[in-house]
Amino acid sequence: MLCLLLLPLIFAVIDSASASDTKEASSHSTIQDVLNKRCVVCHGCYDAPCQLKLSSADGWQRGATKARVYDSSRLEDAPMTRLGIDARTVPQWREKGFFSVTGGSGHQSMLEQLLKAGRSQDFKPGAALPDSLDISPLRKNSCPTPSEISGFLADHPFAGMPFGTAPLPDEDYRRLLAWASDGAPADTSATVIPQNIADEVRKVEAFFNRETLKSKLVARYIFEHLFLAHLYIEGDSPRRFFRLIRSRSAPGSEPDEIPSRRPFDDPGGRFFYRLVPIDGTILHKEHIVYEIGQKRLRRFEDLFLSNDWTIDELPSYSKEAGGNPLSTFKALPPHSRYQFLLDDALFFVRTFIRGPVCYGQVAVNVIQDRFWISFLDPASDLSVTDPTYLQDAIPILELPVAVSDDKITERLKSFLLVGPVKYQAFRQKRYAEKARTDGGLGYSDIWDGDGTNIDARLTIYRNFSSASVVTGYQGAFPKTAWVIDFPLFERVYYDLVAGFDVFGNVEHQLTTRMYMDNLRREGERMFLYFMPPDVREPLHDSWYEGPLATLIDQWKESPLDTETPTGVDFKTDHPKSEFLSELLKTEPDLWPASDPINRCDGNNCAQQTTVAGQLRPLSGHPAPFVKFLPDISILIIEDGQTEDIFTIAHDMAHSNVAFIFNEDLRREPEEDELTIVPGQFSSYPNFAFRMDAKDVPAFVEDVRFIRSQQDYLKVVETYGVRRTDPRFWETYDLVQSRLNEQSAVQAGLLDINRYRDPKPLDPIERLFQFTFSVD
Repeated sequence: MLCLLLLPLIFAVIDSASASDTKEASSHSTIQDVLNKRCVVCHGCYDAPCQLKLSSADGWQRGATKARVYDSSRLEDAPMTRLGIDARTVPQWREKGFFSVTGGSGHQSMLEQLLKAGRSQDFKPGAALPDSLDISPLRKNSCPTPSEISGFLADHPFAGMPFGTAPLPDEDYRRLLAWASDGAPADTSATVIPQNIADEVRKVEAFFNRETLKSKLVARYIFEHLFLAHLYIEGDSPRRFFRLIRSRSAPGSEPDEIPSRRPFDDPGGRFFYRLVPIDGTILHKEHIVYEIGQKRLRRFEDLFLSNDWTIDELPSYSKEAGGNPLSTFKALPPHSRYQFLLDDALFFVRTFIRGPVCYGQVAVNVIQDRFWISFLDPASDLSVTDPTYLQDAIPILELPVAVSDDKITERLKSFLLVGPVKYQAFRQKRYAEKARTDGGLGYSDIWDGDGTNIDARLTIYRNFSSASVVTGYQGAFPKTAWVIDFPLFERVYYDLVAGFDVFGNVEHQLTTRMYMDNLRREGERMFLYFMPPDVREPLHDSWYEGPLATLIDQWKESPLDTETPTGVDFKTDHPKSEFLSELLKTEPDLWPASDPINRCDGNNCAQQTTVAGQLRPLSGHPAPFVKFLPDISILIIEDGQTEDIFTIAHDMAHSNVAFIFNEDLRREPEEDELTIVPGQFSSYPNFAFRMDAKDVPAFVEDVRFIRSQQDYLKVVETYGVRRTDPRFWETYDLVQSRLNEQSAVQAGLLDINRYRDPKPLDPIERLFQFTFSVD
């Protein structure tokens, strides 16, 4: 079904053109604002229905296609369809199977017909949508062509735009229809870059295009880590961003991007690094910001080019090179590479989560729903301090992508994943040897951010098919925690980001996920090294409960070290929570030691007279009502003058996360918890509750007494904003505007592809939506 799910983007400025001024309504300056506000939220990422992206003129001129990006049955890699990269002109896109949604040749275009069909939809305000309307993220879209659209709408009367929501505001509908009727014209004026910013761009390009071997290797390393970044020039406008690309053309001429599948693929000859502006609408899911400029270039010089290291020959470009980055870039000092990652730990962890992979339930079910991360200090990391460590380890640190073009017998080794288990044993042995002379790992071995970097403590949320990361430790003490060292950080990045291909075949998808399972275990095991020896195995076993989990442990893990002492002098019988609490106390100016809503004691708690204090009974502990709530809810509290916004995250409990399939069989809903935080962090709100401040205590009590889906629906009826609610667009205008206010640089358009429609027969469990099969 070709749907145009639409949501507001408040920071787009709407003019006050009169209703009769059709010409003004059709102008690009107006229509892109309306598209941003009402269309791009469903049609902006790779999971946009029919790949119709409306975030830029290139997208709506390209049109739609019947081909799917997310296809778990494909045995061969799919052709890539990255907007602005894999084809440059409309005729080229037509050759790739895309068809027009804006042209009509004297007839109404598809967009016109969909808009008019949407206007005739008659959903009952505030009621659930018809059962015949499938709004699930992975529904099978029909994607009718221009010749099929009339019959399609006759058979599917609810398929108009907006799809499955309250009607568009009259003014927005009028503008969109006038624009579509006018042939969907685009602004053809070139993007104007101020001279001072253009000068900065030239300086950055000059740095990356130096000719010495050392400079070339450094530039390649940084490019492979920044190719997904939205680069923000120091001191520039908060809404202008650039991409770093490899171009056939030199600086000073029109960029000619090399459309490689991965950043470490052979560019096929001489190339140049270029910065190109990002012209389309910024989506929160894809927005990974990295600041660059003179200060950053000086940092690159200090990290990589001020050291006494040499190189005689540059490494080759290949999947083998990308599949073992610790070998490919072995000439670069390990300390420099690790510190480069630590400097912007939030950015790099965010690349694991955001970016073009818009639907990732199979990918993110490899992690717990909420856990905390810290990093091994470079001075304590043997891969940094001991030159022999990586020399010995590199042969067993190969990622699956390295053998993806090999014979089937070699590729099968990726499924067996023998290397990661060997590496677990190797790392454990080397750190045990170190402990015999230097003592076990203690608090001083955890990186403290050098006293200034808030990224040293991170919280990761899994929200079923997506994930989020924030600084500090949020929520109650988690079930698991990771300590990340340099080899782990680098390999997670190359497994999930540089080496991952959303257009790849099922084998690539599976081996990527399976390897990440081993990497998760590495992070957990490094955390366990800080625990008392007699606690390590019971704690580990509590993370992997169930007979199958025990069985798979014998394949995927080496025996756990239960003898090497820890360097921590524990004072309580709760070493995990004690250790995590102490990590926050190392730099109290960077991270609050408590969470006033979810994890507090006495004076540290939010006061009952505040909204945050009134919400406390809902969070931080297992409760029977939690399993009925969405993964991410937005709570809007109004007092007549201002609005407070909170995010309610549903932390789903599992007996283990050791398997790809049948997640519902490993769920433990009675152990589910809520984490409530001020503001917003998720790219995908699933539902919104809106109320007056005086009604918050009643809302809390009503939620606490939910014991069935019918109870939950009563809460939805009283406080919820359904898709058909007349306040729907107004509510999301407010939600988006508040996200923009949190950070103008970091804000992006929220996506409501996963905004839910609660019904009596909704399952409590999230059944596995993504299956592998061959038709």
